[in-house]
Amino acid sequence: MSAVNNESIQTLTREQLLAAPEDDYMSEAQLEFFRELLQAEKQALVDAARATTMSLQDNEATPDWTDRATVEEEHALELRVRDRERKLMKKIDEALARIKDGSYGWCEETGEPIGVPRLLARPTATLSLEAQERHEALERVSRG
Repeated sequence: MSAVNNESIQTLTREQLLAAPEDDYMSEAQLEFFRELLQAEKQALVDAARATTMSLQDNEATPDWTDRATVEEEHALELRVRDRERKLMKKIDEALARIKDGSYGWCEETGEPIGVPRLLARPTATLSLEAQERHEALERVSRG
């Protein structure tokens, strides 16, 4: 894949992305749209993690045991959310790597396009909707 000067790529809007012809699928402009989307999502996660860290560091000791229990429960919930976000951050990094290597937007199982609407809904998707549904059906069968 050749290096492309990002300044020469016009940033698409969601509407332009959805209206683009099939021949434009995963063009440089579309890849740039998703790169920016993923980087913005990653930055939001970093900002939320930073806010959590600040919040936990500013923790005031409270003498009332019920207040203390409430605060501890809120912190535990916040840490669980951050753990999920940490996992999402890994998926975002993997998606950015796929953009870089040219495999972004293509189903890992079938090699077919994942589709712009699905990628807009879940930019870290690695499977087409049909492949994802098959995968989930197999999981339900193996659990049942």
